[in-house]
Amino acid sequence: MKVIPGARKEHIVGWLGDALKLKVNAPPERGKANAAVERLLAKTLGVAAGDVEVVAGFASPRKRVAVRGLTEEELRARIDAMNG
Repeated sequence: MKVIPGARKEHIVGWLGDALKLKVNAPPERGKANAAVERLLAKTLGVAAGDVEVVAGFASPRKRVAVRGLTEEELRARIDAMNG
């Protein structure tokens, strides 16, 4: 996942190769952007906030996120349906 912090509008941009690119309003400090990523993904994917967790790349724009309750195929299908 590629995260752009400090954006004007929070949204999922789409796929960047195999990585998902998204923008969040929060600044990249003290975990604020990571928390914003978790909230945005939970809301967008229709899962509980506790089911989304940044698991790697805490201080990097490249992050790895775990989403409980969805297979990778289900996650990709929901993102693709959202982006038309």
